[in-house]
Amino acid sequence: MHVLENEPMSKHTSFRVGGPARYYVKAESLAELQEALALARGENLPHFILGNGTNVLVSDEGYAGVIITLAGEFSTIESPDGRTYRVGAASPLGKFARATLKQGLSGIHKLAGIPGTLGGAIYMNAGAYGQEIAQHCTQVTSLDSSGNMRARTAGECAFGYRHSLFQDLARNGAAETILSATFTFEPAGGKTVEGLEAELAECMAKRKATQPLNMPNAGSTFKRFAKGAADTPTQIAPGYYIEAAGLKGTRIGGAEVSTLHANFIVNAGGATARDIAALAELVQQKVRDKFGITLEREIILL
Repeated sequence: MHVLENEPMSKHTSFRVGGPARYYVKAESLAELQEALALARGENLPHFILGNGTNVLVSDEGYAGVIITLAGEFSTIESPDGRTYRVGAASPLGKFARATLKQGLSGIHKLAGIPGTLGGAIYMNAGAYGQEIAQHCTQVTSLDSSGNMRARTAGECAFGYRHSLFQDLARNGAAETILSATFTFEPAGGKTVEGLEAELAECMAKRKATQPLNMPNAGSTFKRFAKGAADTPTQIAPGYYIEAAGLKGTRIGGAEVSTLHANFIVNAGGATARDIAALAELVQQKVRDKFGITLEREIILL
């Protein structure tokens, strides 16, 4: 188990901000993960499992606990038959999505541009362009706070829009560590590998054209709505309301509402976590005042 003390989280998050974690641990096996969790329990500290840090904002004061990153045996992608996959939580989602594409399987190939890990994707039921990671998931294996392994069917994981049971467990003080997930896919019904690659290329081009990929950010700041405001009931995109409120380009310190995509807050240079959090709150307030609706944050605050 590799342990760093007072490690700056700005080195491990996509916003490139965040103060030091009391302990930062890289666990490459189940035994090392259990050791890291024991460290947290032994010092009566909270812990948080960090993937690629692409959906997290760590405060400038840091995290007074144990940040755990999975690696090693948690990074495997295995398929015994070319249709069923067992994927470790530390595996890059993009790598997994491309592996299914190369087998001529559709279902998650459009998710290849998402920069997170499989564990993070399961935790938040990541999705894009009409696909979600939960759609072909059959089972999730996790480790509870007592060190017991749990295996749940996809139905038991309570997947919803950017939601899973694991968020509820964390919110209720019973967080579990996602270890792996299994998936089953069907052939792409007449589509060739080349056709799937073309679909992915179209998605990647759209992502590049509409998202501020060249600036530090954490993806979409706010979740889509189930329905829009009273005067725009079919408009569920947060970016629509943020832009309509005249907030594109709004800045607090080094944090800016992207001029390319209003639902992205970017580190435009020298931003602090406080800047980013304050700007997100300002956006929520302005949209609430103008449209009477409340934006729900997608980014996790630590």
